[in-house]
Amino acid sequence: MLFKRVSFYLSMTGIIGVVLLVHQLRQTPPRPVPVQEPARSPYTNSVAATGIIEAARENVKIGAPKGGLIQKIFVEAGSRVKIGEPLLELDSRETRAQLAAMQAQLEAMQASLHSEKVLAADAADQFERTENLARQNVASVDERTRKQFALQSMEARVAKIEADIKAATAQVELAQTNLEVLVVRAPRDGTILQLNVREGEYAGLTPTEPLMILGDTDRLQIRADVDEQNAPLVVAKQPAVAFLKGDTRNPIPLHFVRIEPYVVPKRSLTGDSSERVDTRVLQIIFELERPTTPLYVGQQMDVFIQRPDGAVLAQSR
Repeated sequence: MLFKRVSFYLSMTGIIGVVLLVHQLRQTPPRPVPVQEPARSPYTNSVAATGIIEAARENVKIGAPKGGLIQKIFVEAGSRVKIGEPLLELDSRETRAQLAAMQAQLEAMQASLHSEKVLAADAADQFERTENLARQNVASVDERTRKQFALQSMEARVAKIEADIKAATAQVELAQTNLEVLVVRAPRDGTILQLNVREGEYAGLTPTEPLMILGDTDRLQIRADVDEQNAPLVVAKQPAVAFLKGDTRNPIPLHFVRIEPYVVPKRSLTGDSSERVDTRVLQIIFELERPTTPLYVGQQMDVFIQRPDGAVLAQSR
């Protein structure tokens, strides 16, 4: 009898436990509290976008004019350069040897030209004397003709050497240009934002990444990506603000610059699991003034662009 009672109580306990377990499994788990409060728009109606900080007038991707080994690098990441300053130099040994050979050949031609001009001057003097003697019937016509042919031959040789010197000079100038091209120079003032090569590496014409990235970090701009489905809601010259990732309390005012007229595939990704990567975006350029918080080129920001029918919300935070 006691055994039956124990079995009954155990069965009831099991049933109650199963019911409680099922009830607990059916409950919706509470939404996890975000680690950090997301940025919120200060406008009643706005268009959200993801922005990336760029140098003013956009970043410049430095490449090589031709393939070759990198012989010397004159800068490092963070270096400030002026327009025309050398950034790197490709291997120039072969070009320098060719230039030296052409210059030696040109000098030899110039020396030969000097000798031929002396001979031509002597031939002209002899012809003039023979012609004077021929007028006095002292020299024969045949002798005068030979002197004339000799002068014309010397003048032709001088003209040919002068033409060869002109061609050789052009070749020397071409070699000097090729030598100068091997030195990659800064196309404008700015700061070296990234350096992706080292001395001794090979610089190809189609590298997977630029050799260097140059930008003007004194002034910054934001390239905001608006999803194509929201592009019709964007109007030029509307106010906008941006928030640094992780900073929801300090909005940074933006100044409208332009709307890029070409919709491009989305490249700037936030890493959100629900983010669409197969969409196209309308890019809008804004300028910003540097806040007290440090900003870095390539940093992502949350951007909110006011719609024409939107008003500014009261700042309750």
